[in-house]
Amino acid sequence: SVPACCSARYNLALLACFGFFLLYALRVNLSVALVDMVEPNTSLAKNTTSNVCPEHSSTRNVPRNTTGEKYSWDADTQGWILGSFFYGYIITQIPGGYLASKIGGKLLLGFGIFGTSVFTLLTPLAANLGVGYLIAVRALEGLGEGVTFPAMHSLWSSWAPPLERSKLLSISYAGAQLGTVVSLPLSGLICYYMSWVYVFYIFGALGVLWFFFWMWLVSDTPETHRSISQAEREYILSSLKDQLSTQKSVPWRPILESLPLWAIVVAHFSYNWTFYTLLTLLPTYMKEILRFDAQENGFLSALPYFGCWLCIIMSGQIADHLREKQNLSTVCVRKCFTLIGMIGPAVFLVAAGFTGCNYALAVAFLTISTTLGGFCTSGYSINHLDIAPSYAGILLGITNSFATIPGMVGPVIAKNLTHNNTVEEWQTVFYIAASINLFGAIFFALFASGEVQDWAVSAHHLHRN
Repeated sequence: SVPACCSARYNLALLACFGFFLLYALRVNLSVALVDMVEPNTSLAKNTTSNVCPEHSSTRNVPRNTTGEKYSWDADTQGWILGSFFYGYIITQIPGGYLASKIGGKLLLGFGIFGTSVFTLLTPLAANLGVGYLIAVRALEGLGEGVTFPAMHSLWSSWAPPLERSKLLSISYAGAQLGTVVSLPLSGLICYYMSWVYVFYIFGALGVLWFFFWMWLVSDTPETHRSISQAEREYILSSLKDQLSTQKSVPWRPILESLPLWAIVVAHFSYNWTFYTLLTLLPTYMKEILRFDAQENGFLSALPYFGCWLCIIMSGQIADHLREKQNLSTVCVRKCFTLIGMIGPAVFLVAAGFTGCNYALAVAFLTISTTLGGFCTSGYSINHLDIAPSYAGILLGITNSFATIPGMVGPVIAKNLTHNNTVEEWQTVFYIAASINLFGAIFFALFASGEVQDWAVSAHHLHRN
């Protein structure tokens, strides 16, 4: 095969990695900044911290910057502000996949991130104008980010040789985890030493800068790339020869009737339930139950996502090695990786609920839980490209629409279940997440496929011999 170093396809993976890094930084920075944007007394109304565990917080006496504007938003309002992103995000998933198949993933992904960055730069202004403006700006950011994953899948359907899929996609999507890892502690520091407005200005400006590099260096297909080597172009095109569809219209009905697609939907929904519940509520759990201020220890709340990032990169390499060198079938690799990536987290999540006040053990279990989830990237997460490369963007739009629902519903249900913040209530939250994960893993193992589906190659009457 063609060497990977400095190749056009790996350059695309790295640029995409930076893009998703910024997307997730732009997505999670608000949860950190919000703590500083709200007047301290507004959220103290229901101070029902459980007294199961002893307090163990060291307070640092660094003069904290307090120049940022403060707003009196109650807990419900804050919930709406944090949730508004997903309302925009869910709307553009399927249109994003469809558009990418028409105008190409490059422009869509580029402008998706550019738009998100511009709205991030406008966030402080919107907050000043009022809470309605802020919610609107966050929903618009969601609209911009909604097209990015389908657009990326669509780009890879023209760029990723089948036996390098796991590697290339895991590099590009791992940026999302890294963005979470870096921006959680970094946003905390920026709030602490500068002011919360700079969280939005710094990350927003980086996004705009990335956009120029992306437009300059990336192309939709190997044929239209400026500086790709002849050998690499030949290699990619010949490897995808029998995989892409010739028909122009989208076969909606066979897509929606496809059981392998529903296997991905169920797995994607289940995985995200745990992922979003933890992403939004882990700091609360650490603070209310373990009595440990995650704000002070941004490093510890970022640790699980750092583990996940490492796991995504490694499992991508392992998955392609198993398919290429050990001759394991694609469907076998996808199913095994999904089982590890969903049952593993379920087990350790439940275990974390039983660690009592052993803070180190709880963080270790939550970290292992999130880390093992990284296996899913080389499992169900890129299975769209195995079963229908031509429509991968549309398929991802469909599964990601379903998978956004847990982001809207999961945290709300968890908040309702933990009114008194007792350990038992939190165990219930973990049980629910774990059983949803278990169901998703089994469903995927039963019904997933690794083969290109008939409807994805050509019109129905042209069956392949």
